[in-house]
Amino acid sequence: QVQLVESGGGLVQAGGSLRLSCAAYGTIFSINAMGWYRQAPGKQRELVAVVTGGTNTNYAESVKGRFTISRGNGANTVYLQMNSLKPEDTAVYSCYSNVKTGSGSGPNISSWGKGTLVTVSS
Repeated sequence: QVQLVESGGGLVQAGGSLRLSCAAYGTIFSINAMGWYRQAPGKQRELVAVVTGGTNTNYAESVKGRFTISRGNGANTVYLQMNSLKPEDTAVYSCYSNVKTGSGSGPNISSWGKGTLVTVSS
């Protein structure tokens, strides 16, 4: 069982910045991927950014150049630095992880956080 705990959402004016944090807890041997998805009202959930293999990053086209995803050093954490926020970035942001559990021979498990609301006012 893996639990993800998110923090850092809130209300910000357009052009402002926010930093989201997510920590993974459980019997984690290694992390295959950690990232962030978002879902705006009336829209489907979409990938925002993901880190795979510890260093490979992928971003949605709409956030490239504005958002930066990073892993914490020596910890099961991931951060999303969001700059130059726009009203269209308003959504519930959810942390995602895919980890190998146990001592290395356990299964890979995908988990989701409860989500944190980001509201960008114009």
